[in-house]
Amino acid sequence: MKIAIGCDEAAYSLKVEIMKHLQSKNIEVVDFGADAGDVVLYPDVAVRVAEAVAKGEFERGILVCGTGIGMAITANKVPGIRAAVCHDPFSTERSRKSNDAQIMCMGERVIGVELAKYLVDIWLNCDFAGGGSAPKVDRIMEYEHDYLKKGVI
Repeated sequence: MKIAIGCDEAAYSLKVEIMKHLQSKNIEVVDFGADAGDVVLYPDVAVRVAEAVAKGEFERGILVCGTGIGMAITANKVPGIRAAVCHDPFSTERSRKSNDAQIMCMGERVIGVELAKYLVDIWLNCDFAGGGSAPKVDRIMEYEHDYLKKGVI
């Protein structure tokens, strides 16, 4: 698996720990985020990661900032992307199994490093379950397509 990761300055430390965790599992990870001491606008990082995932250059992406919320909002603006804030095990699992989210977002100011690594493991080991959720995800994508076609977004 190949993962794109990005952060702003508020989550640099968490990004580094997640990258080490992924590398320890022999997962290829490419860093799109801030370097130590950088001050960046998190929307710029979120869009770079989301576009790379949407183009199929990466199977999934991980975005971290202070809360994860701004990254998720921004990533979800990229057509084809479903990003979810993941701060607990159940929501993390469901983001994959029910919503087929390709990007997980977390906040360094919200969760600790060990919980973040635990959630990354859950998220990476879950696949979209389809079933009753498939028509719902299809409908999300239909709405997105309709808005794009109308030129609304």
